[in-house]
Amino acid sequence: MTVNLQAPNPANILPVPGVRLGITEAGVRKVGRKDLTVILLDEDSAVAGVFTQNRYCAAPVQVCREHLSHVQASQVDTQIRALVINTGNANAGTGAKGLADARATADAMAALLKVKPQQVLPFSTGVIMENLPVDRIVAGMPAAIADAQTAHWAKAAEGIMTTDTVPKAFSAQVVLSGQTVTITGISKGAGMIRPNMATMLGFLATDANIDASLLPALATDLANSSFNRITIDGDTSTNDSFMVMATRKAAHPVISNWDSVDGKALRAAMMSVAQQLAHAIVRDGEGATKFITIRIDGGKTSEECRLAAYAIAHSPLVKTAFFASDPNLGRILAAVGYAGINDLDQDLIAMYLDDVCVVQNGGRNPAYQEADGQRVMKQSEITIRIDLGRGTATDTVWTCDLSHDYVSINADYRS
Repeated sequence: MTVNLQAPNPANILPVPGVRLGITEAGVRKVGRKDLTVILLDEDSAVAGVFTQNRYCAAPVQVCREHLSHVQASQVDTQIRALVINTGNANAGTGAKGLADARATADAMAALLKVKPQQVLPFSTGVIMENLPVDRIVAGMPAAIADAQTAHWAKAAEGIMTTDTVPKAFSAQVVLSGQTVTITGISKGAGMIRPNMATMLGFLATDANIDASLLPALATDLANSSFNRITIDGDTSTNDSFMVMATRKAAHPVISNWDSVDGKALRAAMMSVAQQLAHAIVRDGEGATKFITIRIDGGKTSEECRLAAYAIAHSPLVKTAFFASDPNLGRILAAVGYAGINDLDQDLIAMYLDDVCVVQNGGRNPAYQEADGQRVMKQSEITIRIDLGRGTATDTVWTCDLSHDYVSINADYRS
């Protein structure tokens, strides 16, 4: 079950010049499902990434960081040429063997493509603390490479799924100095979702001609306003990765400043796709029936706004109340109170459900009727807005409710 989310129409997912994608069945965990995806990049492509902040990070995350550091240090003679993604096994909590397996994956792909191992980035998602079946992955690589086509974005979105119920892919185009530029991205994730980042993989590509030195900051910027503003269950995964790729095939002048007209237009278009991908993860949250926007206004800083937003978003009491459409809204105020804003003045707080004012001056609005709150809570999309009355800062987090199905899905995950 998803919240107003449908599988993408492949006709609407646009090829990005310089990117080919191939998908195959490698039998990583289950027979009969596509579980190995490769993304092949033309020469002179620039790549940057943002990874999980979980200190118990997976072996592929460690190898990706090493390889990206190598590429950035070489500056001239090395670019990332391939990404290898397997589902069904996270290769996390696997110690020295896991690192060796991740490196063996990169080595095998590099040999097939006749590039350096450091030009290959491995990604894994699935069950934690089980050894990676490298032999099956390596055996599947030739078929994945043979399958690689520019039009396979929608197939790749399906190939990287785990507990997702629908693939996630979006595209956009923008005109830069008279040249049409394409942006396409895919993502996966439905559970163990908590910013910084989540059990999610995201891959966003464009043919825009971007100065490679700008890409790391862009990846961080995009992640901070999209994937790092979503949460489903508060669990930070071991494998999260969000990659931004620019093939630099477009004929417009190189973008070397985000404050330029072209820079602003491109950043806005890429941000739109990144946020659609992030929202899709929440809409497909395990067992989710409602998509909830939590906006905190009136903070002294954005950081304290996020503290309040995440306290609400992570509260099982709040999330279960929304699943039941029960306007037991004091739970929201309680979450704001324990969020960690030490000098919070509760008498200044206002709270709204969509257009319904529930709280004024820290207490129940005399005009509020519970029937109005329940009317909003029955909707599939809801906005909670809190005004802290402390300043001008604001921030937003997106989450979902917590249902019986979430427990069932995660209780049966390995079966």
